[in-house]
Amino acid sequence: MVRRQYLTAREAADLLGVSPPTLYAYVSRGLIRSEAVEGSVRSRRYLREDVEHLQERKELRRNPATAAARALHLGMPVLDSAITCITNGHLYYRGYDAVRLAATQSVEDVATLLWLGQLNADSAAVFSAVENKLPSRCLAMQRRLSELMTDLAPIERFQLILPMAATEDVAAYDWQPHAVAHTGARILQLLTLIAVGRSKSEYDVVRTLQDGWSPQHRAAAPLMRMALILCADHELNVSAFTARCVASANATPYAVVMAGLAALQGAKHGGYTDQVEAFLAEVATPERASSVISHRLKRGERLPGFGHELYPEGDPRATALLSLIVKTCVKDSALALGKAVAQQVQRSIGQQPTVDFALAVLANALHLPPGAGLALFALGRTIGWIAHAIEQYQRDQLIRPRARYTGPAPALDASSQQP
Repeated sequence: MVRRQYLTAREAADLLGVSPPTLYAYVSRGLIRSEAVEGSVRSRRYLREDVEHLQERKELRRNPATAAARALHLGMPVLDSAITCITNGHLYYRGYDAVRLAATQSVEDVATLLWLGQLNADSAAVFSAVENKLPSRCLAMQRRLSELMTDLAPIERFQLILPMAATEDVAAYDWQPHAVAHTGARILQLLTLIAVGRSKSEYDVVRTLQDGWSPQHRAAAPLMRMALILCADHELNVSAFTARCVASANATPYAVVMAGLAALQGAKHGGYTDQVEAFLAEVATPERASSVISHRLKRGERLPGFGHELYPEGDPRATALLSLIVKTCVKDSALALGKAVAQQVQRSIGQQPTVDFALAVLANALHLPPGAGLALFALGRTIGWIAHAIEQYQRDQLIRPRARYTGPAPALDASSQQP
């Protein structure tokens, strides 16, 4: 079931192991937010997120080692970042609501915001004349891949081309923010061309994708734009953390993106999108939604694309993207299938769609080529990886945590050890 966002006073006090007066003191000090319960004069409810954060801080003071271990999985923050904030069921980029940005700004404008910190920065200058600077050898290889390896998914072609591109782009070794932003623009444009199997385009990222994947579908451009922007960053997920670790070693932005792609392909991260597509293919028609979902649940199988730990009330990225699909693809059978599955899952286990589900529905509704949903995820997230790289380069500090050893105790006398 969906986890409630608020706690009663007794629940909050019990979770913290304190008395109600101590809980009220935390509220008065601004450590926990609360609000009046509708229909009650005196009762208040307390934001679960604040209570859990305070609990983690108390645990850190009592047992730093245990708290640090828990922080590696949706626990306490492990490093500072000014890029993305997830709070109260909303996603913000540099303080701007990401859903609103996705509805009003271009991909290039949002990329420049994440990279350089200003929404009204000159994105045209960052992305100007990018194509003339793309590695020619890579574009030639792209043409060969399109001819010889048609069975490769776009994200697999990304990983083949990027190492070659890295050897040709000497400017990628400049760590200054504007220089890294220019490198990021080159990488994003290169990956976009690889995704659609072309070696040249006169358009921006979204129009290049539309022209290559869905030229006859007028709704494709706004849908792709929203998908790319909403996928751009999601705080310190596994691919972003991987990207930061690689950047902390002063590897180039190409290496940062390659590392991010490696993590993204994992079945518990971006590869989850492929599982959603397979799930929808298994359901096939709206009429089969109830039986397929029921059989999966009875077998103890998960329903991919539903329930996000950071959004107990529903993933705002999925809500926005699915709403736009509903408005622009009214009669498409993929939309009817997506609606039927989402409604049945809600009735069965009370979970809401995630952005992975929305990407799969989008790819089906626009009749995009195989692997396009994950490719959109990867292209959007490339923007975030570059943003994390810029922030980490500026910090100039190697990320090197320690491990708590749990193996056999070291022998005091090395000569007594058996081979």
